[in-house]
Amino acid sequence: MSDALEKKKLHATWVGVMVLALLPALLGQRQGKKAASPASAAAMPVPFSVGETLHYQVLWSEFLVHAGTLDFSIPEQRNFFGRLVWHFRANAHTINTTRTIYPLDDQFDSYSDAAELRGIQYELYLNEEGKSENSIYRMTTQSEPAPPDATLVRVLPGTRDPIGLIYALRAVDWQQTPEFRVPAFDGHRAYEIRADVEIPSGHVSVAAGQFEATRIAVHVSERGNLLADTRFWVWLAHNPARTPVLIEAEVPFGTARIELLQLPQH
Repeated sequence: MSDALEKKKLHATWVGVMVLALLPALLGQRQGKKAASPASAAAMPVPFSVGETLHYQVLWSEFLVHAGTLDFSIPEQRNFFGRLVWHFRANAHTINTTRTIYPLDDQFDSYSDAAELRGIQYELYLNEEGKSENSIYRMTTQSEPAPPDATLVRVLPGTRDPIGLIYALRAVDWQQTPEFRVPAFDGHRAYEIRADVEIPSGHVSVAAGQFEATRIAVHVSERGNLLADTRFWVWLAHNPARTPVLIEAEVPFGTARIELLQLPQH
């Protein structure tokens, strides 16, 4: 198999991972802080907190090649352009033989409204095959002047970015909510996301151990057309944090299994 085809396959996996979370995009910058308005001050209850870091190994295709690492973290909750927001971050790296074929070191930053977990700003810092590309997108539902250091993107109300979507799935009470629908923007395209409970309670074994968890199926559509060859599943542990212990992805060029390496230490 040619190196070019291998690279296409690997890139499709990372795109798939980040459309779920997981598809590349971007928005944001460290701007001056503004006082939060009263309407943005109330944060919705969530099972995660500032300082949480989750480390994953990425296994590629049916051979379970250890292809990379993926880390999710929550650096802060802060005032951001008049809103109280969560700052979520994801870092992706290829390793071992996979890095020889396709060196990748990407960072994604998500600023999501604390009241609804909708996307405010999405940042993407890509470093792939020795080439760097940075993008910043400000998401809005209204007509407003474009900021000087970001691309303004008009989105539907409630739109999530790929990283913020992972945390939004954790905030859902899946015992009471069988289905969750939101629009999403990955920095390139707009999608419709439908997530539903596929297995209410199942047993899953990953590098971090064995867990009882709920399997959430994530369906991705574009312009009303379901992407039949792109599918995702998120296993949320039955613990207070609803920790994502396993993410599974099927994309046109292969499959990925993203396993939690260990539970966060408190």
